[in-house]
Amino acid sequence: MTETFETIRYTADVVCIRDGAVLLIERGWPPHKGQFALPGGHVDPGETSRTAAARELLEETGVHVDPWDLTLIGIFDTPDRDPRGRYVTAAYLITVPADTTAQAGDDAAAVRWTPLENVRVLAFDHTDIVTTARYRLHDPF
Repeated sequence: MTETFETIRYTADVVCIRDGAVLLIERGWPPHKGQFALPGGHVDPGETSRTAAARELLEETGVHVDPWDLTLIGIFDTPDRDPRGRYVTAAYLITVPADTTAQAGDDAAAVRWTPLENVRVLAFDHTDIVTTARYRLHDPF
């Protein structure tokens, strides 16, 4: 019997909420270049997903949060969620003060705050992640 192993990449994403709006980045690179997505990215060696989520949020949007203030929404691991291969993400939720500002940095072409009820089609499975976060906001654990 031959065993088949697949390469799995580990990422972290953040649903950052300010006054009923979610912070989105415009992707500046493929896949999904030009589409909006949640801030996030790869978990670096020696890093936890929680620390990676806070780091990616800061690098991509300039928003600084304490990693321990992030709440785990869930693990998203549908095999075809990313066209580059198998990616598993730990998604986190954070609510920031109403005066929090964001600016595009790192790999983001732009950032914008979008009312939660207006989130429709995001890159990857990020619409599903936002939907799950909305549920958690109204019915926390």
